Amino acid sequence: MRIWCPWPLDDSALWYGYYTPFRLETSNVARHDNIRKMKTIRLNQEAQIPVLGFGTWQMRGDECVRAVSTALEVGYRHIDTADVYDNHKDVAKAIKESGLAREELFITTKIPRDLLCAPDVLENFNRYLNELDMPYIDLFLVHWPNKQIPILDTLGAMNQLKQEGKVKAVGVSNFTEHHLEDALSTGCEVTLNQVELHPTFNQLELQEFCRSKNIAMTAYSPLGRGEDLSHPTILELAKKYGVSPAQVVLNWITSRGIVAIPKSSNPGRIEDNFKSVSWTMGNGDIEKIDSIPQEPRILDHPGSEFDY
Repeated sequence: MRIWCPWPLDDSALWYGYYTPFRLETSNVARHDNIRKMKTIRLNQEAQIPVLGFGTWQMRGDECVRAVSTALEVGYRHIDTADVYDNHKDVAKAIKESGLAREELFITTKIPRDLLCAPDVLENFNRYLNELDMPYIDLFLVHWPNKQIPILDTLGAMNQLKQEGKVKAVGVSNFTEHHLEDALSTGCEVTLNQVELHPTFNQLELQEFCRSKNIAMTAYSPLGRGEDLSHPTILELAKKYGVSPAQVVLNWITSRGIVAIPKSSNPGRIEDNFKSVSWTMGNGDIEKIDSIPQEPRILDHPGSEFDY
């Protein structure tokens, strides 16, 4: 059963809901007795994104299949992939082996910056569907902005796919406020911006802008590639709540109303990360992490447009 509740992040139209992240079979109930429902954020009338997903960057072949299979067994239902990850078929294999129905899953993929002309978007998206072996994608993102290609062409093609029922929601990744203003000026749907975000790079200003424009956010590299896990504030709160440092960071992100997509090929860490949504962090502790001194971003892509 799906239950919806009007729990707004602020005065925006982003709403929380809940979904059951696994089949209520006896073994699963015993294993996940404390995690029955996963919070979601509504992107539009067709899509609601689970606040915790599983990232697959740099995973390919058997490693990817095993990791995604483990994540699905643990309870993740949101899987994040991309064309440049070259693992669509591996993700598809894990999903097929899981026996889960397509409607139980939320799948995100992304198109690279050199394929943003409208004909390329339409042609390559059909390839994505074939590689993932599914009739539609829940969330389709522009992976990196490219000012050399009119954003109207790109978003127009992506929204065409939405109108055809092949995509449920359209979004972007690595967009600055300026990029987002350009995208919104087209009148096309932009529901989410996926960006680097972790305690030492908290993106508070960008989140405030996105909230004002009714755009959700997803945090990639949410653990700061492990570097943020040893911060004294994170260690202090891990001890206070009796959880791992990774859980502290992930809980902080989702408590801010932001989606997190941690990645790991370690079964223990995959399950530990999933437990981050099973407890509540106090507002004072959220603010304590918010106040951690900021450092430069970790990931900078050749040709990125972060100075735009």
